[in-house]
Amino acid sequence: MAGWCRMTGHPLRASLRDYLAVRRSLGFKLTRDGLLLEQFISFCEQAGACRVTNEVALAWVTAPAQASPAWLRMRLSVVRGFAGYLQATDPATEVPSTGSLPVRRRPIPYLYSDTDIAALMAAARTLRRPLSAATYETIIGLLDVTGMRIGEAIRLDRVDVSFPDALLTIRDSKFGKSRQLPIQPSTVTALRRYARRRDALSPAPAEPSFFVHPAGNRLCYNSVQAMFHTLVRRAGLAARPPGPHPRLHGLRHSFAVATLAGWYRDGLDVGSRLPLLATWLGHADPKWTYWYLTASPELLRLASERLEASPGNLP
Repeated sequence: MAGWCRMTGHPLRASLRDYLAVRRSLGFKLTRDGLLLEQFISFCEQAGACRVTNEVALAWVTAPAQASPAWLRMRLSVVRGFAGYLQATDPATEVPSTGSLPVRRRPIPYLYSDTDIAALMAAARTLRRPLSAATYETIIGLLDVTGMRIGEAIRLDRVDVSFPDALLTIRDSKFGKSRQLPIQPSTVTALRRYARRRDALSPAPAEPSFFVHPAGNRLCYNSVQAMFHTLVRRAGLAARPPGPHPRLHGLRHSFAVATLAGWYRDGLDVGSRLPLLATWLGHADPKWTYWYLTASPELLRLASERLEASPGNLP
C-alpha cells in the first residue's frame, strides 16, 4: 500500500483538526463526518498509510460487512471531502472517484395526498394518551403546511412560536442556519388549540419545548419515527409502484411538490421563484430545490405544458 507511515503521531490527525475547524467555521456541524473521519485515520494508522490513496480509502469505505449501498456512499463522500482538502497542499493525495461505487440515485419520494394527511391525523387522534394524540395530530398538520424538517419541528421552543406575529422561528438548523416562516391564520388557530391542550395536560413541563411528550420532556427523533410508522399502519397507507414507502420526510417532499405545482397552475414564473422555495425550506444548495421539478409526474407534465406554450419554443 502506497504511502507507508512510520512516524509517531499520525500527520493526518492534525490535518483533520484543521479540516473540521475550517468547515465548521462555515456553518457545517459535521458531527457524523468527524466521527467517521476519526475512524478512517485510525484505519490508516493500522494500515501504515500516511497519505490518502484510492486503495486505502476504498478499503476503509467498503470495510463494514453487509452495509447498505447508501451507507457506503456516505462513507465515500466523507472521505472524498477530506481528501480534496488535503490535495490542495499535498498533490500526491488521491481523491477516490465517485464511480468507485454504484451511482447514487435519490429515492422516489412518497407524495401524500390530502386524503392521506387526513387519515394520518385521524390515526393520531386514536392514540391512547390524550397528549400524544394532540401532539402527533398537530405535528403532522404542521409539517404538511410548512414543509419543515421533523428535527426543526421537535426543536421548536415555546418562544419560537409567535401567535401575535403568525411566525415560526427555526434556530440553528441544518448547516447552522436559522430562518423564520410566516404561517396562515388557520395554522395559528391549530397551534393555539394544541398549546391550550398541552398546558392543561402537562402544566409543569420539564423543558421549554413547544411539542412535548406526556412526561413533559421534548420529543426525540427516534420516538417520533417509530410513532409515525405506527400511524402509517393505522391509516392503512402502503407503498406505491414503483416502490416509494410512506416516510416522515415525505411530508416535506409533498409540500415542495405541491408548492411548485400550484405555481405552474397559477401561471407564475417558477424559475424565478425557486430561490424563494429554497430559502423557505432551508436548503444550503439550490440544486436540492431544483430536484423537486423531477420528483412528480404531474410536475413534469406541467413543466412540459409550460414549455410547449412558450413563444418560440423548439419543436
